[in-house]
Amino acid sequence: MSNQRNPDDLKKNLTEMQFYVTQNHGTEPPFSGRLLHNKREGVYHCLVCDAPLFNSQTKYDSGCGWPSFYEPVSDDAIRYLTDTSHGMVRTEIRCGNCDAHLGHVFPDGPQPTGERFCVNSASMSFT
Repeated sequence: MSNQRNPDDLKKNLTEMQFYVTQNHGTEPPFSGRLLHNKREGVYHCLVCDAPLFNSQTKYDSGCGWPSFYEPVSDDAIRYLTDTSHGMVRTEIRCGNCDAHLGHVFPDGPQPTGERFCVNSASMSFT
């Protein structure tokens, strides 16, 4: 996590929802994210530090209401933490570079990984 950002600078540069999601471990409402239905070829990046996170080839429609991917661009692109909030045990995913909250990963995705990286649109940019 070599690229953590100053919260005051982030508040100036991010929308309220982007700050809430990436810095306060928030979740945008399902089916509301601007990247949910994105079908273009490219790379999804961390909104905070611009590190590459997911390739469009690994995106799929899981029906969960958030962009879903079956694998990150590299093993070190994502940081994994146990999340016990809301009376559940889940695996939180954060940017491996700046520690911004992205979403969660679940073991119910398609092959070849069997994983579903459920990511808030508010935490990503796309190029």
